[in-house]
Amino acid sequence: MTEESVKKIIGQIEKQVEVIKAYYHDEENTIYQISGLFKIKSELLFEEPQIQNIIKESNARIVTVNTAFFVIEKSGKKDEIVKLHEQLSVFGIMQYTRSGRVAITKDEMKISTLLESYNN
Repeated sequence: MTEESVKKIIGQIEKQVEVIKAYYHDEENTIYQISGLFKIKSELLFEEPQIQNIIKESNARIVTVNTAFFVIEKSGKKDEIVKLHEQLSVFGIMQYTRSGRVAITKDEMKISTLLESYNN
């Protein structure tokens, strides 16, 4: 995708009703994370000790547990989420979803001050 194409997309995004301002930043100037959620049968948490090791080694966390299923959350780079998906797929994943990038810029942006006023 060319920079000109990106600028056109930004212009279209800014025309949306709820958009305050859109920006384009390259990967060098951002810090980002992706989040993945994995729903797995609860019985596997206790029957397959490898799952607990996978969770610990991947720095994932269990966000909820009930009698039918438990949910694991992992934030990181895309390859970390994909790797965890591959490891858990062996045991069966009931449901899986992954976010897009959530990012902040390395340099200060004046939009942060503007957004704070909307949150108050």
